[in-house]
Amino acid sequence: MTLPTEVTIVEVGPRDGLQNEKQLIPLDTKLQLINDLAAAGITAIESGSFVNPKWIPQMADSEAVFRGLNREAGVRYTALTPNLQGFERAMAAGVDEVAVFAASSEAFSQKNINCSIAQSLERFADVMQAARENNVAVRGYVSCVLGCPYQGDVEPDSVANVSKALLDMGCYEVSLGDTIGVGTPGSTTQLLETLLRGIPVEKLALHCHDTYGQALANLLVGLQHGIATIDASVSGLGGCPYAKGATGNVATEDVVYMLNGMGIDTGIDLDKLMAAGNRISAALNRSNGSKVASALAH
Repeated sequence: MTLPTEVTIVEVGPRDGLQNEKQLIPLDTKLQLINDLAAAGITAIESGSFVNPKWIPQMADSEAVFRGLNREAGVRYTALTPNLQGFERAMAAGVDEVAVFAASSEAFSQKNINCSIAQSLERFADVMQAARENNVAVRGYVSCVLGCPYQGDVEPDSVANVSKALLDMGCYEVSLGDTIGVGTPGSTTQLLETLLRGIPVEKLALHCHDTYGQALANLLVGLQHGIATIDASVSGLGGCPYAKGATGNVATEDVVYMLNGMGIDTGIDLDKLMAAGNRISAALNRSNGSKVASALAH
């Protein structure tokens, strides 16, 4: 077993973390968070989402977010773009990289975006074409890889098929999302062993929710299989509006602490990261969801 010597953290807090907040978050608060994260050494920050504001009102100001950023050299500021209209808005706002998303569960796809998996992939064809023409990298997300709130178990082969389809369309990487956090080290192992039979490990990332407290254990399994890109959310912000009881992403602080303890380099300053988490938690009037931040605060 060879662990990666360095890991890239993709910070999803400003998008995945904030999109479900009931209170409308001021633009300045969002910009402060993104700038704090970049200052802590994070090099990939999902900063907004160009979806229909009617569906995700919290992301309605994504144009203003991208225009207001203090861009740090070497940092990728990315956004979700579900369709060509969203992609065009993202380009006009100066987004560095975009992401598209598909489900590995038919039931979730229908509930979430009102179409089948196959139809959702067809919808991305024009986005992928436009991205190629604009020389913009596209990341793919696959949701519900270890379980679905509507259909229960999800077959690893289904995840493999969707992941391969996204890579074949031109995504440079696929992030595997345990959207409702039901995965365990056992099911994560089974999933990765299935995927790695047909997909190079460097094309895969893990995006674990911590609903059942399994996220770090599942990420360790990923590291043991050679995965070197991990999605995380500062202070454990976020959930999924379509997944009941999904309490949120694994906290970036906790992931960095674990990786530091394993001698794996992230390039991230944990103290600055915790300060960023504490600041956004205070702005949202809630306690910091990171175990590490809580432990070091006392």
